Amino acid sequence: MKRIIFFIVTVIILLADLSYTQDKGFGLGVILGEPTGVSAKNWITNTTAIDAAVAWSFVDQGALHIHADYLFHDFKLIRLDVKGKWPVYYGIGARLKFGDNDTQLAVRIPVGIDYLFGDAPVDIFLEVVPMLELIPITKFQFNAAIGARYYFY
Repeated sequence: MKRIIFFIVTVIILLADLSYTQDKGFGLGVILGEPTGVSAKNWITNTTAIDAAVAWSFVDQGALHIHADYLFHDFKLIRLDVKGKWPVYYGIGARLKFGDNDTQLAVRIPVGIDYLFGDAPVDIFLEVVPMLELIPITKFQFNAAIGARYYFY
């Protein structure tokens, strides 16, 4: 079990590091809700990013939650007269959840809104994530969270 967790965390870190030189850089921060933990985001292009988290899930006796998503951002949907940007994002990803008695695998479909500050390397986000759990049983679930990240350019 420890080897699997180490492998997954290593893959997430490597994926986040692959495109460090892109437009928006690499962000690291917190995610609060279901799950709660450390959140990372790495921009690949001006409209796509890889998002990941290593966190704790408080549902069903608690468990280690690891997820990674490929996100698409729409900067034109919400336009306000402010310095920052309000992209709406959506994507697809995977979640592994390691509990005392079982390991769960689910497909994630995150949908959210992000606020990118115009004068600071910080973002805040709110997301709702429908999931289809595949292992050990097939069932439909939801996650929801808010968070913030600081970007290292």
